[in-house]
Amino acid sequence: MPVTNNARVLLVRHGRTVLNAENRLRGRLDPELDAVGLAEADALAQELAAREPARVVSSPLRRAVQTAEAIARRAGVRVQVDRGLIDRDYGSWAGHTKDELIDRWGSVDAAPGVERPEHVLYRACVVLVQQLDFLGPHPVVLVSHDAVNRALLAHLDPALGPASRIDQRTACWNELVHRMGGWRVELVDQKPRAAAVGAR
Repeated sequence: MPVTNNARVLLVRHGRTVLNAENRLRGRLDPELDAVGLAEADALAQELAAREPARVVSSPLRRAVQTAEAIARRAGVRVQVDRGLIDRDYGSWAGHTKDELIDRWGSVDAAPGVERPEHVLYRACVVLVQQLDFLGPHPVVLVSHDAVNRALLAHLDPALGPASRIDQRTACWNELVHRMGGWRVELVDQKPRAAAVGAR
């Protein structure tokens, strides 16, 4: 069945956690949303549910699942979990700050045990391609993490600049449109009107 032209994917970053507030790398650590994050997720759910998503897919980490469940509840759908959306693996450096890694290794990418950027991009692309079977008049929502979202956005639209320079505030959303057999980035780092500015 051909994909509907102008079908949309809403690429979401989860709400805030304590580690976000402290500007620490989260990776595979699994904190829950803090009070700000829960409020962000609720505001995000109000805004995105109005678009009547047909499907909500989430990273398996709790901060993403909590955000996805808020959206899914309002939209009347169930959350599907896909490990391809999990946060970048920072290995033993999870819980540290980026500045610590840069001071010691010159960059986050150079630190031993950190997942390669191309691997993050590959698995994000696999999940996005899998959504082609579900695209139609209503959008698909993917709830993931800043490292995953940035990698995907930079790949789909190089004009946005390197992944590290693309804004992805907590509980933001991005709009990807499938058109003429390919993807276009229409909106980046959108925040619900009712939400306070989240932590990075």
